[in-house]
Amino acid sequence: MSPKQPRIVAELGRPETPEETAARKAAASRRHRENQTFSNLLVAIAACLGVVLVMVLVVLRPSPPPREPVDVAAAAASAEASVGATLIAPVLPEGFDSNAAEIRVGADGVTTWYAGYVTPAEQFVSFTQALDANPTWLLTATDGAPQTGERTVGGLTWTEHDQRDADDPGNFAFVLTTEHDASTVVIAGTAADDEIQAFAEAVSASLTAGE
Repeated sequence: MSPKQPRIVAELGRPETPEETAARKAAASRRHRENQTFSNLLVAIAACLGVVLVMVLVVLRPSPPPREPVDVAAAAASAEASVGATLIAPVLPEGFDSNAAEIRVGADGVTTWYAGYVTPAEQFVSFTQALDANPTWLLTATDGAPQTGERTVGGLTWTEHDQRDADDPGNFAFVLTTEHDASTVVIAGTAADDEIQAFAEAVSASLTAGE
């Protein structure tokens, strides 16, 4: 029986040398390890995604109920004794919900009564009533918005500061200011004209109540 002849490798056209055989087996082993590593990586990624999904499902909770609107009238009545002045509390049409009402004291020492609202159209509007304000305070309170006109609302003359065409005017897109007795009032917001008008009418009525 003749001894077994070495296998001829097609790519070489001759039998492999021992060194070539060893190199081929080493390369095959390396490819196997690399494929195994890649497969393990995919399995690990899938496992991580599974853990994240479970955490999201476990942690996810229903949205909390909407926060109750702030009672501006009650807050004003409670704060009046501390400031020694009558604070405005406008009676607004349905859909104007207040989300803030507070007394503030600025670095300039001017005491203010502030309330912010979300309008029926989901816009923002607020009033700030300053007691014994000064021109510097007013400039800051209007964010430096230029005067663009006047309008009479509820028997009061309001100065308009319309900067809705400006780049990023924020919550000072439209501003109204007026003075009445010892109060300086600033209305500011992003609401459309009809909501600004309704808000200014309510604020004017509260400001002149009892006259």
